[in-house]
Amino acid sequence: MTKTTTNLLGIIITILAGIYFYITCCSECGAAVKEEPAKQAIVPAEPTATSYPFAFSDGDYAFNENDNYNFNASGSEILMPLSTKVETGIASLKSFLEGNASKVINITGYYKSDETNDSAFPNLGLARANAVKNHLVTNGISSTQINTFGSLKDEMVDKDNVYLGPVAYGLDSKSENTDDELKALYEKIKANPLVLHFNTAQASINLNAEQRQKIADISRYLDKVAGATATIVGHTDNTGNRNTNIGLGQERADFGKAYLIRNGISGDKINTSSKGPDSPVATNATEEGRAENRRTVITLN
Repeated sequence: MTKTTTNLLGIIITILAGIYFYITCCSECGAAVKEEPAKQAIVPAEPTATSYPFAFSDGDYAFNENDNYNFNASGSEILMPLSTKVETGIASLKSFLEGNASKVINITGYYKSDETNDSAFPNLGLARANAVKNHLVTNGISSTQINTFGSLKDEMVDKDNVYLGPVAYGLDSKSENTDDELKALYEKIKANPLVLHFNTAQASINLNAEQRQKIADISRYLDKVAGATATIVGHTDNTGNRNTNIGLGQERADFGKAYLIRNGISGDKINTSSKGPDSPVATNATEEGRAENRRTVITLN
């Protein structure tokens, strides 16, 4: 056996011996292999329901309670009963506004972009603010001292499908240009009244964005101007008996009134009548023309 061969065998034997002793030691003492500790699963924190206070202030006057008007998700009706803290705040606000005729309360209703707006207003926030406004009016606060707004607030978090106080408040001074603004609003509505169209023998209402804004404008004018009223006139095409159509036009006008009442406009400020087929705006000789004539017109007096 050559010297080279002997050296090679020695190297191989050394390697094999090293492997044998490494495996033997590790299996006996367990020190060579380290197991990594199991990673703990990260559980996302449960979002806390957002809650906005019933709070407003002006100079030395302030009220702040961590309760408010609450609403169902995609809802514009106030959830009752209110807390006693909110009722106390309403009484306090009423007293303040009665003693400060130049002041107004600005109400901003919040809404989320994934909510469904089934109200007559441009957005659910404005509908909620309008509901709060109506409740304050029933508690003796003049609608002339209340302004309403809507604002998108996607960071709101509901609690069991209820939004806690999605409404904010701010006291301010009346605008010096209020009379001019209301005059311009009146002329705008009179020049371009709200017109709702109906299918034959149908009295349902589906509003587009422009029509919703007109309802908001009419509501605002009626709130701000003492003695102001709106008129709803029902019209039909000339299909069928005239007397029947007069009745159908009245049903449509009354349906429109009920719809406005459900959305917070006082029924005492709405007059209704019917002209049936007597005032067409298009020819009754075509279906397109008859569809134009089946309408209800809502305007200011």
